[in-house]
Amino acid sequence: MTETTARPPAEAIAVPPVQAPPPAGGRGRRRLADQARAYGFLLGGLLCFALFSWYPAIRAVVIAFQKYTPGSSPEWVGTANFTRVLDDPEFTAAWRNTLTFTLLALLIGFAIPFLLALVLNELRHAKAFFRVVVYLPVMIPPVVSALLWKWFYDPGAGLANEALRFAHLPTSNWSNGADTALISLVIVATWANMGGTVLIYLAALQSIPGELYEAAELDGAGLLQRIRHVTIPQTRFVILMLMLLQIIATMQVFTEPFVITGGGPENATVTVLYLIYKYAFLYNDFGGACALSVMLLVLLGAFSALYLWLTRSGEDDV
Repeated sequence: MTETTARPPAEAIAVPPVQAPPPAGGRGRRRLADQARAYGFLLGGLLCFALFSWYPAIRAVVIAFQKYTPGSSPEWVGTANFTRVLDDPEFTAAWRNTLTFTLLALLIGFAIPFLLALVLNELRHAKAFFRVVVYLPVMIPPVVSALLWKWFYDPGAGLANEALRFAHLPTSNWSNGADTALISLVIVATWANMGGTVLIYLAALQSIPGELYEAAELDGAGLLQRIRHVTIPQTRFVILMLMLLQIIATMQVFTEPFVITGGGPENATVTVLYLIYKYAFLYNDFGGACALSVMLLVLLGAFSALYLWLTRSGEDDV
């Protein structure tokens, strides 16, 4: 005989209670609390920008149309500050030097970081060491870096001329010569700031799929052809953005001419930002300094908008 197992009645089977969905009001309150927390964190950043960036910018635009001296009541003068700044002989020299510096920085300081990134990307050993070496100048305070180069450029006992003498080459005045001062500052700025650019390029290069290079090699492409047809198209967006950022940064160069040359010799290194400094802290003319600042702001804003529009149009065509 087979034994049958008696089943408990259905009433005795324990059924886990079914939880009712939370009320819609509870979900809405939690979502509202999360959003309030997020906006609370965002509010701190917005307040910092408003206090330290937006308010000074708006205040500078207002002072550009005023005769302003600290400790006295401002007087509205309209466009008189702009007219006086435009009539300044240093105005033309400052803009010419700034544009020349920007052009030289693009020719020198834009190609060298890209080439260094290509070399670092091909290394198989000591990658971390060389990345630190390349990035090391960025960690040096800008004023310290400028002072080191000022001593390096000394026409008497500076290392630059000592190296030229050792190689039996003619020496140079470097930052003390009107013809060589600006290019000397471009070299300093390139050395001091290229570390971050190199690492950004290196990150972009390492994100390129290796299959593209393998396909190019199978098609018989050489090194230069791989760079032209694979590397540059794949890093195009990074190159364009870094070019825009570099132009904006070089148009605002100040530390190198202030520390190394003092705007000389013969106003050969007076830049727009250095002229703004002179108006504000040497001439005590804050209205003129703000007028120059507004001119620079308008120029960089218009250039950035045009640059982004052109690059976006190019991407749409592709």
